[in-house]
Formats: sequence, structure tokens, C-alpha cells
Amino acid sequence: MARVKVNLTLDADLIEAARGLGLNMSRIAEAAIAATVKAERNAQWRDENREALNGYAEEVERDHLAFAQHRKY
Repeated sequence: MARVKVNLTLDADLIEAARGLGLNMSRIAEAAIAATVKAERNAQWRDENREALNGYAEEVERDHLAFAQHRKY
């Protein structure tokens, strides 16, 4: 994965504390951004597919799960 330099504006006290602890701020920021991107993509997917998901849930509620009679639990 290629890396790109970016500029961020962060709280000075927070940066001082992170440096004092020897934390890798680039990796921490990257992990936080990756987690946020994943969460936003998941939310977007749920929104885009809400109608289909609700339709399936209604079908299961109405007709029950396929092959439910064959389950041993």
C-alpha cells in the first residue's frame, strides 16, 4: 500500500503526550481512519440495502427459515 503525506491539525497537548509515550501517531491515525472508513462503508451498505434486508426479515417472520424443521437445535 502506497503511503501519502498529509497535514493534520491536532491538539498540542495530545501530541506532546503521544510523543512522550513514544507512540507512532501516523499508525494510530491510519488505524483510526481505517476503522472509521469501514464503519461508514458498512452504514452506507446497510442504508443502500435496507429495503432488501427488511423484505427478507419479513419473509422469515412470515414463512420461517427454510429447512427449520430439519434443525436439531
